Amino acid sequence: MSEPAEEGTVLIVDDEEMVLTSLSSFLTLETSYDVVVFTRAAEAIEHIKANEVDLVISDFLMPEMDGLAFLRKVRDLRPDVPRVILTGYADKENAIKAINEVGLYQYIEKPWNNDDLRLVIRNGIDKRRLVRRLSEKVDQINEAYSELQTIQQDILKAFV
Repeated sequence: MSEPAEEGTVLIVDDEEMVLTSLSSFLTLETSYDVVVFTRAAEAIEHIKANEVDLVISDFLMPEMDGLAFLRKVRDLRPDVPRVILTGYADKENAIKAINEVGLYQYIEKPWNNDDLRLVIRNGIDKRRLVRRLSEKVDQINEAYSELQTIQQDILKAFV
């Protein structure tokens, strides 16, 4: 079985330029994902409002808006986009809070393992695509069912 194509847009928010450079360079060199980076959560939100993204990675602690608040807004704007939090503060309580509050897809600790991160991103984007395809198929089934009901009503009218 062949490897799935690595297509999609990954948006990353972190207040540390070095982290953004590292993640962006890794993903640009090692994958075919489009990578969009921001140091400010507010700018990232504006980008998400205007553009499609397939996965969002956010730092946990940022000066203007913490990662949970940011990911909450992402969930409100694009509920089907997997949300990943990246943090240097390994805190089980915050991890549980993040998972429960923002429907977190994954919680990753700094320093991250590139192979693990790549797998998380690929799986998150694949999950989003599969959920979208399923939703489209359900819509098609509902439309076909509605058409069948209309045909059934027409047949009943014709013979009654």
